[in-house]
Amino acid sequence: MIWWGWLIAGLVLFILEAMSAGGFYLVFFGVGAVIVGLLSLFGIQLGLTLEALVFLGTSLIALALFRKPLLAHFQKGIPTHKVDSLVGQTAEALEDIPVDGIGKAELRGTAWNAHNIGSLPIARASRCKVEKVDGLTLHLRGQ
Repeated sequence: MIWWGWLIAGLVLFILEAMSAGGFYLVFFGVGAVIVGLLSLFGIQLGLTLEALVFLGTSLIALALFRKPLLAHFQKGIPTHKVDSLVGQTAEALEDIPVDGIGKAELRGTAWNAHNIGSLPIARASRCKVEKVDGLTLHLRGQ
């Protein structure tokens, strides 16, 4: 394969990586293609079979050595838990909620289903503490 074909293949792989979800796989194959293209450009003629082996070898070595550190670098700002914790927050009851009953409560400007797990009823407009979150239901205890 001629040198500019490898460089174009590398560029296409870089673009596909940029358009993907960021799994950092295609970029390393792009690096392998660019390396083979540069070797050919600088006059090192390997033949198609050896070019393919150099491409695969450099791609897989780069993948093994650099993927994990790159993922760690780019994902360090991403929270490890699914959502921020609402446990311990204070909600306001939008209606009376009997003991072990279901009602509505407001938390952070949003109405939630609320389950009273306390031993006393929760009156409308009273504050209550979030003890647990189960899906879209807050388990509350009156304060």
